[in-house]
Amino acid sequence: MRQTKLFFPLLFVLALIFTGCGNDDDKENRLPTVQKEYFLLWNQCEALTALQEYVKDVTNPNSSHYINVEDRIATFDMDGTFVGELYPTYFEYNMLEYRVLDDPDYKDIAPDDVKEAAQNIRDFVREGKKLPDHFDMIHARAAAKAYAGMTLAEFDAYVKAYASKQANGFKGMTYGQSFYKPMLEVFDYLEDNGFTYYVVSGSDRYICRALVESIGIAPNRVIGMDVCLKSSKQGDNVGVDYTMGKDEYLIRTDSLIIKNLKTNKVRQISQEIGKVPVLTFGNSSGDCAMHNYCLSNTAHRAAAFMLIADDDERDHANREKALKLGNQWRENGYHVISMKNDFKTIYGEGVEKTDFIFE
Repeated sequence: MRQTKLFFPLLFVLALIFTGCGNDDDKENRLPTVQKEYFLLWNQCEALTALQEYVKDVTNPNSSHYINVEDRIATFDMDGTFVGELYPTYFEYNMLEYRVLDDPDYKDIAPDDVKEAAQNIRDFVREGKKLPDHFDMIHARAAAKAYAGMTLAEFDAYVKAYASKQANGFKGMTYGQSFYKPMLEVFDYLEDNGFTYYVVSGSDRYICRALVESIGIAPNRVIGMDVCLKSSKQGDNVGVDYTMGKDEYLIRTDSLIIKNLKTNKVRQISQEIGKVPVLTFGNSSGDCAMHNYCLSNTAHRAAAFMLIADDDERDHANREKALKLGNQWRENGYHVISMKNDFKTIYGEGVEKTDFIFE
Protein backbone atom coordinates (compact mmCIF):
# COMPACT_ATOMS: atom_id res chain seq x y z
CA MET A 1 0.00 0.00 0.00
CA ARG A 2 2.83 2.38 0.84
CA GLN A 3 4.36 1.73 -2.56
CA THR A 4 1.12 2.83 -4.29
CA LYS A 5 0.97 6.06 -2.26
CA LEU A 6 4.52 6.96 -3.21
CA PHE A 7 4.03 6.09 -6.86
CA PHE A 8 1.51 8.83 -7.75
CA PRO A 9 3.42 11.79 -6.21
CA LEU A 10 6.50 10.59 -8.05
CA LEU A 11 4.61 10.58 -11.34
CA PHE A 12 3.40 14.12 -10.63
CA VAL A 13 6.95 15.39 -10.02
CA LEU A 14 8.21 13.75 -13.17
CA ALA A 15 5.36 15.29 -15.13
CA LEU A 16 6.27 18.76 -13.88
CA ILE A 17 9.87 18.29 -14.92
CA PHE A 18 9.14 17.02 -18.40
CA THR A 19 6.21 19.31 -19.23
CA GLY A 20 7.93 22.50 -18.04
CA CYS A 21 5.24 23.35 -15.48
CA GLY A 22 7.75 23.78 -12.69
CA ASN A 23 10.09 26.65 -11.77
CA ASP A 24 9.73 29.86 -13.81
CA ASP A 25 13.53 30.16 -13.92
CA ASP A 26 13.68 26.80 -15.68
CA LYS A 27 11.28 28.14 -18.29
CA GLU A 28 13.49 31.16 -18.93
CA ASN A 29 16.59 29.00 -19.24
CA ARG A 30 14.87 26.92 -21.90
CA LEU A 31 13.89 29.90 -24.03
CA PRO A 32 16.06 30.40 -27.13
CA THR A 33 18.62 33.16 -26.51
CA VAL A 34 18.37 36.22 -28.75
CA GLN A 35 21.68 37.35 -30.22
CA LYS A 36 22.29 41.01 -29.39
CA GLU A 37 22.81 43.21 -32.42
CA TYR A 38 25.61 45.77 -32.46
CA PHE A 39 26.56 48.65 -34.74
CA LEU A 40 23.11 49.34 -36.14
CA LEU A 41 24.22 52.90 -36.91
CA TRP A 42 27.29 51.86 -38.91
CA ASN A 43 27.75 50.95 -42.52
CA GLN A 44 29.85 47.84 -43.06
CA CYS A 45 33.36 49.19 -43.50
CA GLU A 46 37.05 48.41 -43.13
CA ALA A 47 37.38 50.04 -39.71
CA LEU A 48 34.39 48.20 -38.25
CA THR A 49 35.61 44.89 -39.64
CA ALA A 50 39.02 45.53 -38.10
CA LEU A 51 37.50 46.31 -34.70
CA GLN A 52 35.22 43.26 -34.67
CA GLU A 53 37.98 40.95 -35.86
CA TYR A 54 40.32 42.32 -33.19
CA VAL A 55 37.82 41.91 -30.35
CA LYS A 56 36.83 38.42 -31.51
CA ASP A 57 40.48 37.39 -31.57
CA VAL A 58 41.59 38.76 -28.19
CA THR A 59 38.49 37.47 -26.37
CA ASN A 60 38.81 33.94 -27.76
CA PRO A 61 40.37 31.68 -25.08
CA ASN A 62 41.78 29.46 -27.83
CA SER A 63 43.59 32.33 -29.57
CA SER A 64 47.29 32.98 -29.01
CA HIS A 65 46.28 36.66 -28.71
CA TYR A 66 43.81 36.07 -25.89
CA ILE A 67 43.77 38.90 -23.34
CA ASN A 68 42.52 38.40 -19.79
CA VAL A 69 39.60 40.60 -18.82
CA GLU A 70 41.65 42.66 -16.36
CA ASP A 71 44.03 43.68 -19.17
CA ARG A 72 41.36 44.65 -21.72
CA ILE A 73 41.92 48.38 -21.34
CA ALA A 74 40.60 50.83 -23.96
CA THR A 75 41.15 54.60 -23.99
CA PHE A 76 39.08 57.20 -25.84
CA ASP A 77 39.77 60.83 -26.57
CA MET A 78 36.58 62.89 -26.19
CA ASP A 79 36.29 66.00 -28.42
CA GLY A 80 36.06 64.97 -32.05
CA THR A 81 36.19 61.27 -31.16
CA PHE A 82 32.75 60.74 -29.66
CA VAL A 83 31.66 64.34 -28.93
CA GLY A 84 31.22 66.93 -31.68
CA GLU A 85 33.84 69.66 -31.78
CA LEU A 86 33.32 71.60 -35.00
CA TYR A 87 30.37 73.83 -34.09
CA PRO A 88 32.46 75.88 -34.28
CA THR A 89 35.17 74.66 -31.88
CA TYR A 90 35.74 72.69 -28.68
CA PHE A 91 33.00 72.73 -26.06
CA GLU A 92 35.37 74.11 -23.43
CA TYR A 93 36.48 76.92 -25.78
CA ASN A 94 32.86 77.84 -26.46
CA MET A 95 32.06 77.79 -22.76
CA LEU A 96 35.02 80.01 -21.85
CA GLU A 97 33.98 82.53 -24.52
CA TYR A 98 30.50 82.64 -23.01
CA ARG A 99 31.77 82.80 -19.42
CA VAL A 100 34.08 85.75 -20.05
CA LEU A 101 32.26 87.78 -22.69
CA ASP A 102 28.56 87.08 -22.05
CA ASP A 103 27.99 85.81 -18.51
CA PRO A 104 26.60 88.82 -16.59
CA ASP A 105 27.92 87.44 -13.30
CA TYR A 106 31.52 87.27 -14.50
CA LYS A 107 32.24 89.33 -17.61
CA ASP A 108 32.83 92.60 -15.74
CA ILE A 109 35.34 91.10 -13.32
CA ALA A 110 37.33 88.85 -15.68
CA PRO A 111 41.10 89.56 -15.66
CA ASP A 112 42.55 91.13 -18.80
CA ASP A 113 44.49 88.05 -19.89
CA VAL A 114 41.37 85.92 -19.53
CA LYS A 115 39.37 88.43 -21.59
CA GLU A 116 42.06 88.36 -24.26
CA ALA A 117 41.92 84.56 -24.50
CA ALA A 118 38.12 84.63 -24.79
CA GLN A 119 38.29 87.33 -27.44
CA ASN A 120 40.79 85.22 -29.40
CA ILE A 121 38.22 82.42 -29.47
CA ARG A 122 35.46 84.79 -30.58
CA ASP A 123 37.61 86.26 -33.34
CA PHE A 124 38.56 82.79 -34.50
CA VAL A 125 34.94 81.65 -34.59
CA ARG A 126 33.28 84.73 -36.04
CA GLU A 127 35.97 86.24 -38.23
CA GLY A 128 38.19 83.29 -39.06
CA LYS A 129 41.25 84.81 -37.44
CA LYS A 130 44.09 82.49 -36.54
CA LEU A 131 44.49 81.55 -32.91
CA PRO A 132 47.82 82.52 -31.29
CA ASP A 133 50.57 79.92 -31.17
CA HIS A 134 50.28 77.46 -28.27
CA PHE A 135 46.72 78.58 -27.66
CA ASP A 136 45.93 75.28 -25.96
CA MET A 137 48.09 76.40 -23.04
CA ILE A 138 46.82 80.00 -23.19
CA HIS A 139 43.27 78.69 -22.96
CA ALA A 140 44.13 76.26 -20.16
CA ARG A 141 45.59 78.98 -17.95
CA ALA A 142 42.73 81.36 -18.72
CA ALA A 143 40.13 78.70 -17.95
CA ALA A 144 41.81 77.93 -14.64
CA LYS A 145 41.37 81.57 -13.65
CA ALA A 146 37.84 81.92 -15.06
CA TYR A 147 36.35 79.21 -12.85
CA ALA A 148 38.55 79.66 -9.77
CA GLY A 149 36.61 79.76 -6.50
CA MET A 150 33.78 77.56 -7.73
CA THR A 151 32.95 74.47 -5.72
CA LEU A 152 32.94 71.21 -7.68
CA ALA A 153 29.15 71.11 -7.45
CA GLU A 154 28.86 74.70 -8.71
CA PHE A 155 31.18 74.00 -11.62
CA ASP A 156 29.33 70.81 -12.52
CA ALA A 157 26.04 72.74 -12.56
CA TYR A 158 27.61 75.51 -14.66
CA VAL A 159 28.87 73.04 -17.27
CA LYS A 160 25.49 71.31 -17.48
CA ALA A 161 23.65 74.63 -17.76
CA TYR A 162 25.82 75.67 -20.69
CA ALA A 163 25.50 72.19 -22.23
CA SER A 164 21.72 72.62 -22.26
CA LYS A 165 22.01 75.50 -24.76
CA GLN A 166 21.19 74.96 -28.41
CA ALA A 167 24.34 73.87 -30.25
CA ASN A 168 25.38 76.61 -32.62
CA GLY A 169 25.31 75.38 -36.20
CA PHE A 170 22.66 72.72 -35.58
CA LYS A 171 18.91 72.41 -35.25
CA GLY A 172 17.40 69.90 -32.85
CA MET A 173 20.43 69.36 -30.60
CA THR A 174 21.96 70.90 -27.51
CA TYR A 175 25.66 70.88 -26.75
CA GLY A 176 25.06 68.20 -24.14
CA GLN A 177 23.42 65.94 -26.72
CA SER A 178 26.18 66.24 -29.30
CA PHE A 179 27.47 62.67 -29.12
CA TYR A 180 28.43 60.76 -32.23
CA LYS A 181 25.78 58.08 -31.88
CA PRO A 182 27.72 55.35 -33.76
CA MET A 183 30.67 55.79 -31.39
CA LEU A 184 28.41 55.21 -28.39
CA GLU A 185 27.73 51.77 -29.86
CA VAL A 186 31.46 51.07 -29.59
CA PHE A 187 31.31 51.62 -25.82
CA ASP A 188 28.42 49.17 -25.55
CA TYR A 189 30.17 46.56 -27.67
CA LEU A 190 33.44 46.77 -25.75
CA GLU A 191 31.75 46.63 -22.37
CA ASP A 192 29.83 43.51 -23.37
CA ASN A 193 33.15 41.93 -24.39
CA GLY A 194 34.83 42.54 -21.07
CA PHE A 195 36.72 45.75 -21.84
CA THR A 196 37.15 48.59 -19.36
CA TYR A 197 37.26 51.94 -21.15
CA TYR A 198 38.49 55.35 -20.05
CA VAL A 199 37.98 58.84 -21.43
CA VAL A 200 41.39 60.52 -21.81
CA SER A 201 40.79 64.08 -22.96
CA GLY A 202 42.61 67.37 -23.34
CA SER A 203 39.52 69.08 -21.93
CA ASP A 204 39.05 69.84 -18.24
CA ARG A 205 38.45 66.65 -16.28
CA TYR A 206 35.35 68.06 -14.58
CA ILE A 207 33.89 69.29 -17.86
CA CYS A 208 34.31 65.80 -19.27
CA ARG A 209 32.70 64.23 -16.21
CA ALA A 210 29.69 66.53 -16.49
CA LEU A 211 29.22 65.76 -20.19
CA VAL A 212 29.65 61.98 -20.14
CA GLU A 213 27.49 61.42 -17.07
CA SER A 214 24.42 61.29 -19.33
CA ILE A 215 25.82 58.32 -21.26
CA GLY A 216 26.69 56.37 -18.14
CA ILE A 217 30.46 56.82 -17.94
CA ALA A 218 31.56 56.87 -14.30
CA PRO A 219 33.64 59.82 -12.99
CA ASN A 220 36.58 57.57 -12.12
CA ARG A 221 36.84 56.56 -15.79
CA VAL A 222 37.65 60.15 -16.84
CA ILE A 223 41.13 61.65 -17.20
CA GLY A 224 41.60 65.22 -18.41
CA MET A 225 43.17 68.62 -17.89
CA ASP A 226 43.51 69.37 -14.19
CA VAL A 227 43.67 72.42 -11.94
CA CYS A 228 44.63 72.37 -8.28
CA LEU A 229 41.83 71.93 -5.77
CA LYS A 230 41.86 73.08 -2.18
CA SER A 231 39.63 73.04 0.87
CA SER A 232 37.21 75.92 1.36
CA LYS A 233 38.96 77.05 4.57
CA GLN A 234 42.50 76.14 3.60
CA GLY A 235 43.54 79.65 2.61
CA ASP A 236 47.25 79.89 1.72
CA ASN A 237 48.18 76.78 3.70
CA VAL A 238 49.71 73.97 1.69
CA GLY A 239 47.76 70.74 1.75
CA VAL A 240 50.45 68.71 3.46
CA ASP A 241 50.27 71.06 6.45
CA TYR A 242 46.50 71.45 6.58
CA THR A 243 43.82 69.06 7.82
CA MET A 244 40.47 69.49 6.13
CA GLY A 245 37.47 69.64 8.48
CA LYS A 246 34.20 67.76 8.19
CA ASP A 247 32.29 70.96 7.34
CA GLU A 248 34.60 71.92 4.46
CA TYR A 249 34.39 71.26 0.74
CA LEU A 250 36.69 71.41 -2.27
CA ILE A 251 36.97 74.43 -4.54
CA ARG A 252 38.79 75.06 -7.81
CA THR A 253 41.89 77.25 -7.85
CA ASP A 254 43.56 79.20 -10.66
CA SER A 255 46.62 76.94 -10.62
CA LEU A 256 46.96 74.66 -13.65
CA ILE A 257 48.43 71.21 -13.01
CA ILE A 258 48.48 69.70 -16.48
CA LYS A 259 47.13 70.15 -20.00
CA ASN A 260 46.37 66.59 -20.99
CA LEU A 261 47.65 66.45 -24.57
CA LYS A 262 50.16 64.35 -26.49
CA THR A 263 52.73 62.70 -24.19
CA ASN A 264 50.94 64.12 -21.17
CA LYS A 265 48.12 61.72 -22.05
CA VAL A 266 50.56 58.82 -21.83
CA ARG A 267 51.86 60.08 -18.50
CA GLN A 268 48.35 60.32 -17.09
CA ILE A 269 47.35 56.89 -18.38
CA SER A 270 50.39 55.35 -16.73
CA GLN A 271 49.84 57.16 -13.44
CA GLU A 272 46.08 56.71 -13.17
CA ILE A 273 45.35 53.40 -14.92
CA GLY A 274 48.65 51.67 -14.33
CA LYS A 275 48.43 49.50 -17.45
CA VAL A 276 49.24 50.02 -21.11
CA PRO A 277 46.00 50.10 -23.15
CA VAL A 278 45.38 47.48 -25.79
CA LEU A 279 42.84 49.52 -27.73
CA THR A 280 42.65 53.27 -28.28
CA PHE A 281 40.49 55.78 -30.17
CA GLY A 282 41.23 59.39 -31.14
CA ASN A 283 40.91 61.97 -33.88
CA SER A 284 43.90 64.31 -33.89
CA SER A 285 47.66 64.67 -33.54
CA GLY A 286 47.09 65.21 -29.83
CA ASP A 287 46.16 61.51 -29.65
CA CYS A 288 49.16 60.09 -31.55
CA ALA A 289 51.28 59.66 -28.42
CA MET A 290 48.44 57.74 -26.76
CA HIS A 291 48.07 55.56 -29.86
CA ASN A 292 51.80 54.89 -30.09
CA TYR A 293 51.91 54.00 -26.42
CA CYS A 294 49.10 51.51 -26.99
CA LEU A 295 50.77 50.00 -30.05
CA SER A 296 54.03 49.64 -28.11
CA ASN A 297 52.29 47.10 -25.84
CA THR A 298 54.58 44.09 -26.05
CA ALA A 299 52.47 41.86 -23.83
CA HIS A 300 49.25 41.94 -25.88
CA ARG A 301 47.94 42.48 -29.37
CA ALA A 302 46.90 46.14 -29.69
CA ALA A 303 45.01 48.36 -32.15
CA ALA A 304 44.49 52.09 -32.62
CA PHE A 305 41.66 53.92 -34.41
CA MET A 306 41.44 57.49 -35.69
CA LEU A 307 38.16 59.14 -36.64
CA ILE A 308 38.29 61.73 -39.42
CA ALA A 309 35.71 64.52 -39.76
CA ASP A 310 35.25 64.19 -43.51
CA ASP A 311 31.48 64.74 -43.64
CA ASP A 312 30.80 68.34 -44.61
CA GLU A 313 27.12 67.68 -45.36
CA ARG A 314 25.91 66.43 -41.97
CA ASP A 315 28.56 68.19 -39.88
CA HIS A 316 30.81 71.24 -39.95
CA ALA A 317 33.99 69.75 -41.33
CA ASN A 318 37.02 70.48 -43.50
CA ARG A 319 36.83 67.48 -45.80
CA GLU A 320 40.09 68.18 -47.65
CA LYS A 321 42.06 68.42 -44.41
CA ALA A 322 40.36 65.31 -43.03
CA LEU A 323 41.25 63.18 -46.05
CA LYS A 324 44.91 64.22 -45.81
CA LEU A 325 44.91 63.30 -42.14
CA GLY A 326 43.32 59.96 -42.98
CA ASN A 327 46.25 59.10 -45.25
CA GLN A 328 48.68 60.19 -42.54
CA TRP A 329 46.98 58.08 -39.89
CA ARG A 330 47.04 54.99 -42.11
CA GLU A 331 50.78 55.47 -42.65
CA ASN A 332 51.15 55.59 -38.86
CA GLY A 333 49.52 52.19 -38.56
CA TYR A 334 46.15 53.39 -37.27
CA HIS A 335 42.76 52.21 -38.53
CA VAL A 336 40.72 55.12 -39.96
CA ILE A 337 37.02 55.69 -39.27
CA SER A 338 35.29 57.90 -41.85
CA MET A 339 32.30 59.85 -40.55
CA LYS A 340 31.01 60.28 -44.09
CA ASN A 341 31.34 56.70 -45.28
CA ASP A 342 31.10 54.64 -42.12
CA PHE A 343 28.30 56.33 -40.13
CA LYS A 344 24.63 55.94 -41.09
CA THR A 345 23.94 58.90 -38.84
CA ILE A 346 26.14 61.21 -36.79
CA TYR A 347 23.99 62.86 -34.15
CA GLY A 348 20.80 60.86 -34.63
CA GLU A 349 17.37 61.53 -36.08
CA GLY A 350 15.98 65.06 -36.07
CA VAL A 351 19.35 66.86 -36.02
CA GLU A 352 20.11 69.17 -38.94
CA LYS A 353 23.19 71.13 -39.81
CA THR A 354 22.54 74.89 -40.08
CA ASP A 355 24.52 78.08 -40.52
CA PHE A 356 26.22 79.54 -37.48
CA ILE A 357 24.15 82.19 -35.70
CA PHE A 358 25.89 84.77 -33.54
CA GLU A 359 23.98 87.09 -31.26
